[in-house]
Amino acid sequence: MKINPALYYSNEKIINALYEASKDREVQIWINDLRGKRPDSVNFVGDILAFIKQGMTSMHISVERWKDPMKLRTGMTKAELDSLRKGWDLILDIDCKDLEVSKVAAELVIEALKFHDVENISIKFSGGSGFHIGVPFECFPSKFKGQNIVLLFPEIVRKIASYIKEMIKPYLAERILKIKTEDQLKELGASLENFDPFKIVDIDTVLISNRHMFRAPYSLNEKTWLVSLPIKSIKNFNIEDANPKVVKPKLGFLDVKTPIEDETKLLLVQAYEWASKEESKKPQLTSLPKVAKRIPEENFPPCIKEILSGIREDGRKRALFVLINFLLNIGWDIVSVEALVNEWNKKNYEPLKEGYIRTQINWYKKQHRVLLPPNCTNEMYYKSIGICKPDSFCKQIKNPVNYAIKRSRTKKQSS
Repeated sequence: MKINPALYYSNEKIINALYEASKDREVQIWINDLRGKRPDSVNFVGDILAFIKQGMTSMHISVERWKDPMKLRTGMTKAELDSLRKGWDLILDIDCKDLEVSKVAAELVIEALKFHDVENISIKFSGGSGFHIGVPFECFPSKFKGQNIVLLFPEIVRKIASYIKEMIKPYLAERILKIKTEDQLKELGASLENFDPFKIVDIDTVLISNRHMFRAPYSLNEKTWLVSLPIKSIKNFNIEDANPKVVKPKLGFLDVKTPIEDETKLLLVQAYEWASKEESKKPQLTSLPKVAKRIPEENFPPCIKEILSGIREDGRKRALFVLINFLLNIGWDIVSVEALVNEWNKKNYEPLKEGYIRTQINWYKKQHRVLLPPNCTNEMYYKSIGICKPDSFCKQIKNPVNYAIKRSRTKKQSS
């Protein structure tokens, strides 16, 4: 589809919709593959017009609401971020390359929210093949478990997302199996045997973090040139509705019509109770034998070597998550991990912000346990990022850590 972004964004109603969506949020514009500065913000309609003149193809806005977005900077401490944050919204990002499956997942998420008495639910097509389900900050209690709820981000959103994901899992599997054939599942990277719906569709939990952004309502998507469109219902949505040539802004996103006092209270209580039970089930240490001496790069599996050569498209944060957990499990100390990660970051198509990496490393420094990276079968990591290039040795293992340990032992035995 050929589209002139400047012409699309010249519509006064589109401009006003972007302006309303940007209030109190950090903003970043994209010009095709080039990402604009951060932080940035919108204070007047004229700011949107200036973005259009710069060649804006899409606008992304923060999940968090800020007192002054322009005071944000990389490397801020949690206390500094907490003092600047004035609110946040619950955004559940449903991602699947198959629109039909995304619709099923989105419908179930909405059902789960309504089951917990949540009424103010916003729905937005992502512009690609997924959906954003949102609940505005005004629908949350001012305090929860004795704490100012503003300060509970991002942990509170991660717990809600994980809880809903687990809640809908069996129903999602059942519905997908009704609409997809075995061959169609194979094309999506799954099989009927021990079918896990989250191998083909995901509700983002890992990447929910401070200063996390999502595509603004009525912004274009550069990959499809469709509009990220607020909609009334999933069932009645047709992808042609998102054609920029026919889009007419009518709905807002995260608008609060009639906020119900503490309408998310039940959801919060249930999500935290579930998260507490799940936490108690987690092993305190990895089940693999402890590695006494760090394993060198020559014994790394192909996927890790692919990561270390630099990420060429989307997936840098997921790759970082894999890389850190992998290294910590094979005898690397956190100082060595930090040094390697910083060198790796320079090779990416666009380096991650130094502050983001620093925050991740600092978090690991405080942990008293080592968890494994995702298993090789986790579709949202290795295959999705494009780093799964197995060799003959990969057939014997289920996790990159197993590969490194077995490869190292094999070499020692043969020497």
